[in-house]
Amino acid sequence: MRIEKVLNNNVVIARDEAGAETVLMGRGLAFGRRAGDEAPADKIEKRFNLHAGQLSDRFQQLLTGIPLAHFLLAERIIDRAKHMLGATLSDSIYVTLPDHISAALERQRQGIALDNPLLWDIQQFYPEEYQAGCMAVETIREETGVAFPEDEAGFIAMHFVNAVVGGELPEVYDMTCLLQRVFALVRARCGVEPDRESIDFYRFVAHLKFLARRIAAGQNYGDRDADLLPAVRAKYPTAYACAQAICDQIRRDKGFDAGQNELLCLTLHIARITGA
Repeated sequence: MRIEKVLNNNVVIARDEAGAETVLMGRGLAFGRRAGDEAPADKIEKRFNLHAGQLSDRFQQLLTGIPLAHFLLAERIIDRAKHMLGATLSDSIYVTLPDHISAALERQRQGIALDNPLLWDIQQFYPEEYQAGCMAVETIREETGVAFPEDEAGFIAMHFVNAVVGGELPEVYDMTCLLQRVFALVRARCGVEPDRESIDFYRFVAHLKFLARRIAAGQNYGDRDADLLPAVRAKYPTAYACAQAICDQIRRDKGFDAGQNELLCLTLHIARITGA
């Protein structure tokens, strides 16, 4: 493959056999080479094709701004996380996670510790991603000797949540805050702490994640099943009142009218997890 641009001694931009832009990495790969030279195949350790133009630009900027060792460490963590989560991760993880890990290592070197105010919620709502975050913290400790607290496992977990759902971190933050508010209302209105190991709890959390995405996109379910609502309201009055309070909170916070069908779905989910 022919080199198009040298980013540093270890990273170049090249064109692959199909003409697609490709990032090639390897220690000393670009030493003494320039645009137009052939990339030495025996020195290529990693190869990445990022399809989105803006993402590719951010990726190139990242590779010139952090140590190669930090990127390769993050890449190994991402590889392991894919197997743990059994999910396809967005290409964006190759930009966001290396950048985060490099910055976290620098903060640790300077003695700066950040508390994670969402840690408990991340542990409860995203248990698989949190375990991947714990794996990442352990991998970092093994390879660098830096021991991060569990707050950092939570921060890293958010990157995996983001990569799985295909959003942006501010959206994931909003999603987590929505989950916080909903379960605070459930506890307050129904007087019950839901069983977080139950399949009904898992289904409700999944529903709320998609609700958060619909709020961000401005899409609601409409009112196609509104005729069922009176019967459901009569059968589950406490769950209905809680669901109504949630919809009212969303309207105040986000200016989003969830609609009658969402009110129905929330009522049924709340009734299942609380028995109310």
